[in-house]
Amino acid sequence: MPFLLSVAALSAAALAYEVWLVRAFAIAQWHHFAYMIISVALLGYGASGTFLVFVRDRFAGRLIPGFALGAVLFGITAPAGYMAVRALPLNALEILWDPYQPLYLLVVYVALAFPFFCAAGAIGLALTQRPKSIGRIYCADLLGAGAGALAIVGALFLIPTGDCLGLIAGLGFAAAALALISTPHRRNWGFALMVPAIAGAVLWPADWGTPNPSPYKELSAALRVPGRHIVAERHSPLAWLAVVDSGATPFRHAPGLSLARGSEPPPQLGVFADGGAMTAINRFDGDLKAAAYLDAATAALPYHLLRQPRVLVLGAGGGSDLLLARYHDAAKIDAVEVNGDMVDLVGSRFAGFAGNLYQTPNITVHVADARGFVAAEQRRFDLIQIALLDSFSAAASGLHALNESTLYTVEAFRSYVSRLSPGGMLAITRWLSVPPRDGLRLFATAAQALRSIGVEEPGRRLALIRSWKTTTLIVKNGPLTAPDLKAIRSFCADRSFDIAFLPGMTADEANRFNFLDRPHFFEGATALLGPDREAFLERYKFNVAPTTDDRPYFFQFLKWQTVGELLGMGSGGLHLLEAGSLMLAATLLQAALLGTVLILLPLTALRRGPAAAESFPPLFRTRISIYFLAIGLAFLFVEIAFIQRFVLLLGHPIYAVAVVLAGFLVFAGLGSGAASILGRRIGISRRSAVRLATMCIGVLATLNLVIAPGLFEALHSWPQPAKVAVALGFIGPMAFFMGMPFPLGLAQTADRAPALIPWAWGINGCASVISAVLATMLALHFGFAVVLLLALGLYAMAALCLSR
Repeated sequence: MPFLLSVAALSAAALAYEVWLVRAFAIAQWHHFAYMIISVALLGYGASGTFLVFVRDRFAGRLIPGFALGAVLFGITAPAGYMAVRALPLNALEILWDPYQPLYLLVVYVALAFPFFCAAGAIGLALTQRPKSIGRIYCADLLGAGAGALAIVGALFLIPTGDCLGLIAGLGFAAAALALISTPHRRNWGFALMVPAIAGAVLWPADWGTPNPSPYKELSAALRVPGRHIVAERHSPLAWLAVVDSGATPFRHAPGLSLARGSEPPPQLGVFADGGAMTAINRFDGDLKAAAYLDAATAALPYHLLRQPRVLVLGAGGGSDLLLARYHDAAKIDAVEVNGDMVDLVGSRFAGFAGNLYQTPNITVHVADARGFVAAEQRRFDLIQIALLDSFSAAASGLHALNESTLYTVEAFRSYVSRLSPGGMLAITRWLSVPPRDGLRLFATAAQALRSIGVEEPGRRLALIRSWKTTTLIVKNGPLTAPDLKAIRSFCADRSFDIAFLPGMTADEANRFNFLDRPHFFEGATALLGPDREAFLERYKFNVAPTTDDRPYFFQFLKWQTVGELLGMGSGGLHLLEAGSLMLAATLLQAALLGTVLILLPLTALRRGPAAAESFPPLFRTRISIYFLAIGLAFLFVEIAFIQRFVLLLGHPIYAVAVVLAGFLVFAGLGSGAASILGRRIGISRRSAVRLATMCIGVLATLNLVIAPGLFEALHSWPQPAKVAVALGFIGPMAFFMGMPFPLGLAQTADRAPALIPWAWGINGCASVISAVLATMLALHFGFAVVLLLALGLYAMAALCLSR
């Protein structure tokens, strides 16, 4: 039992490190590194199989010291590897034109994969040395991993990000100590190792593990201005919030402010989320004249079409949109903010600076996910406004390309419109991109949402305007009237804004103030409403098709067939190549290269080593390879698809990563334990058990595809703990059966060819390395449903290989 606890502890440390790296890279770089981290972790697991091929005999009879060595090395290299990577000048923005960036990425892979290599090598050694206990060891491995994934999220709520790295390192030493304590003659060594375990958890200097934001992120740029400094911080799994005092050089944060107006913002505090997207807290003394500058932005348009509206703001941020609503005498203002720390900063810590904005009688602030709040709310609003809170530089460079954004999907738009009063309006402001991308995709998604609820002429309900920096889309619950159109034209003329689309407008009304070579926005919007919209979407240089909950990648605009053309434009086309998509492609290429090498090396060794003496038929070896390759791909296909899909239900990627990883690992661990019981107590053969598991996976995956969309929509209004419980209940049965094929196949291999166990472990790990990134790539272009269907095909292939 102590040894199984040590396995669980080491696995918990490894998974906690994986989730922690996702957060650390979101702060230091950007969110899209999450899938690279999963691939890095699995690379370490795959490499450990190769290592065990070569050292299997040397560790014969030395399981406990070998396991303890791997755990200690994990405790050392986990913090050391991250500190080494933190010192690298890695910049995703330069990956195409800086020849050193791919090399830095390779160093990141190796340095961060090594701790996982150590942990997986120790666990793989246990599976190799104790083949009769494969089911129990694998079960402890997965149960510990699931516990670690959940525990680190809880820890990130309680302590700063940097401190958590010491806890993870300490847990690695604790795993080694538990392993040594399990044998009487090494017990003293085990108690001695408890000292660095406790020291790592308690005495770890936070600065050693604190992520440093990229010098290209907004916070780094802001702090380079003399006199600016951080005056407050908040840490949580949702975001690291840093509040910056502008010093002698004031912030002037007013997205899309008209160049024809003389108003300017009051003094502001900048609030940066994960060192990136900035929102501003305005100094406010109760005099609404200070908010007059907000009326010179495109976001003010709906207030010139409505009188004293009941307003719902999705994304309260620093409160600018609430000030705008107050300036226009809104009757009632409800604001939704997903991050409670942001609400605390504006409503408590800097309440005096903000003029006690959140304590205003007609303002109510809700800490909730935007989609969930709208789904639960029974009231109707005259105006629903989605705030512009993300970063212009990150959006313009394509760094959000891999971000799932369920705010901007067809299903989301339907939900918003359903909560509008008759004649009410949905207003969404986005950054302007040229050639048009965000604005046209927003327009296409809104038009498709209106068609899906039976509106035959969606163009009569849509208006799109633009400034030099932003676009604002209006979706009305009813046709736009002649007074509406007159007010929009007057609003734009007074502020030198361009009308991109209005019902009945002509091309000569577009492109008057902020001049482009052609009226691209008007032409695109008109085409998206016409009968040939599918042909337009096909020939347009960028992907501006409507986004859905199955493919919620609103910021992914790159079409791979245009990459050559963009590269041919020289430096002028490089900014149109999305950094997120390029990073994913580079990661996939490196993962495939390293994974292939890790598979080929054991094959070469097996031809010359002890496995060759056992004279395995080539067909047998091929089937073993296909079996473990298929289940490695399939498991991660399902897991990655579920992580991306459950962002919709749980409201944030870090919650989805932690809950889905924990659910799959815990229930897969229970399934692996049950797999051995099927044979010992019930008498079902391993082949039959794999076929049974595959059938159950197929049935449950099909139910997922059919039930999940409607179920998630219905559960949006539930409290977060209840949604987590439902998510685990939803994941559990499928993960339970997904946990069976690996130990059953490994046990079958152990009976017939024990020398092939490390090989099988390595092939499975390397397949997982590739599938973690490949699944994301497939989901980007084909959707989650296709990824799940491919996983079912792979499971069926695996069952066929084992049955034969």
